Amino acid sequence: MTTEPTEEIVLRGISGSQGICIGKAYLVDREGVDVIERYNIDNKDVDKELKRFKGAVNKAKNELSGIIEDIPEDLRQHAYILETHLLLHKDKMLYGKTIELIKNEQINAEWALKKASSTAKSVFKKISDPYLQARAADIEHVCDRILRHLMGAVDVDISGINKRVILVANNLSPAETSQIQLDRVMGFITDRGGKTSHTSIIARTLEIPAVLGLERATALIKNEDLIIVDGNEGLVIINPEEETLVRYEELSRRYEAYKKEVVRRGELPATSADGQHFRIMGNIELPEEVVAVKDHGGDGIGLFRTEFLYLSRIDFPGEQELFDQYKEVVELMSPLPVTIRTLDINGDKEIESMPSPEEANPALGLRAIRFCLKNPEIFKTQLRAILRAAAHGYVRLLLPMISGAEEITECIRILNQAAAELEQEGLEHNRDIEVGIMIEIPSAAVMADLLADMVDFFSIGTNDLVQYTLAIDRGNRHVAHLYSPMHPAVIRLIRHVVDAGRHKGKKTYMCGEMAAEPMHLPILMGMGIEELSMAPQSIPKIKNLIRKINVSEVKKLMDTLLQQSSVQDMERIIMDAYGELLNEDIYGK
Repeated sequence: MTTEPTEEIVLRGISGSQGICIGKAYLVDREGVDVIERYNIDNKDVDKELKRFKGAVNKAKNELSGIIEDIPEDLRQHAYILETHLLLHKDKMLYGKTIELIKNEQINAEWALKKASSTAKSVFKKISDPYLQARAADIEHVCDRILRHLMGAVDVDISGINKRVILVANNLSPAETSQIQLDRVMGFITDRGGKTSHTSIIARTLEIPAVLGLERATALIKNEDLIIVDGNEGLVIINPEEETLVRYEELSRRYEAYKKEVVRRGELPATSADGQHFRIMGNIELPEEVVAVKDHGGDGIGLFRTEFLYLSRIDFPGEQELFDQYKEVVELMSPLPVTIRTLDINGDKEIESMPSPEEANPALGLRAIRFCLKNPEIFKTQLRAILRAAAHGYVRLLLPMISGAEEITECIRILNQAAAELEQEGLEHNRDIEVGIMIEIPSAAVMADLLADMVDFFSIGTNDLVQYTLAIDRGNRHVAHLYSPMHPAVIRLIRHVVDAGRHKGKKTYMCGEMAAEPMHLPILMGMGIEELSMAPQSIPKIKNLIRKINVSEVKKLMDTLLQQSSVQDMERIIMDAYGELLNEDIYGK
């Protein structure tokens, strides 16, 4: 018997969930549904084809319903993800369109479904918000499940794995991830997927290491290969050398000890080493996620994205439906604040009752507040629901993608109109709420000193602000490496916003991804941002770091940082000053 020579290979991907695990690889070899044959059907066979498609949809739904019923208690808070998938099976963009294509083009169900899903996915991919953009993957997962039933392919049985392994797959769906047995699966890695995918979110809830977007993992890794998954750095090491193995075993032990300590102290206040208090809030999409924010010691909701209440349907939700959802969140968090962001969506959303024109550049087109101001009745319906929910707790209203004063003036006019109508109708509401704007467009940042007179607070959305300030599409692999919140221009712009707000007595918060990155924390504290909002799972580690940083010291460091001209110099200064502390966060050193 000959043994193939092995060498250590390091792959870099995207960290889906922190942690380190070492073990044998288990390749999830799913029967492919990627190769779809296209063929025409006779007119007399259309009904038969429709029946075949509907039968496959029902089988897929029943299968998913079974998975939801069996979902472990620890993952109940994420059952809504699979329930959303359940709704997608009968979504007009997927189900309705497929039926239409079979009838009109007389093509086979597999091809019609693939074509319908491709159109639906393109709608989500046009949305600039990376979280919502990632929802295209949910459509793909639903489509794959139906296709497997159409083609008679056998699905992979994650729950049937009977040994301790690390899963290696081209892709895993949230349904598959939710079936992972924690006593069998140590972690997983995939060729596809990203940080904002639902699969990644579930991995973080399970608190098992995951690295996604590796592209070649399934091609390079064989069953039983020894691999190290470093979810902290987004690394996978295949066939590690002895020295590497020993080092990672020690890092893993330290990290686990560190994690337990941080979570145990998550309920403690985020008070800096020199006594300044910070509020660390959670970002959510649905009421079900409030539990996660509270469990991780969150001080409120810093960003309630309301888009999901609109996206899984063909019409717009009514006021009462919105009110019920908002009220539930507000009451669950009371007396802590809930910051409700008004609808932030592209105008090109395929809503049957209001088709939108094609746009060459939708990220800069009819989206967010622009869409709402062009459709004031839709906007007012949401504002009325928010004002009514504000009667039940502490609500802050957040307006997205503001570019100038005129938009704020018009928003306030419609808000006042909504309050006056509620008053006239005798409906319980609270008009005395704080109104803030998202600073995510450079024009708003530059004019912050003037806009501060018109609102109660600023909330910096770093994803778009960085992208637009640097003119970099981070989804474009040719330039994505240039995207950095640590760019001196970005840091200077944020500093200008904070200072402009402070001079007018207005607070500046941060709800973008930059808030959850430990490397950025000293800078944000030094600039005077006292409230940060992030994914619930990130709250304990950021609170823990704050407790170890001295604000007076980082304020002094800001003078040096603001004189730097490159990202590398900024990072070097931060690592020189706080490297030991930041390494502790990553590896518990």
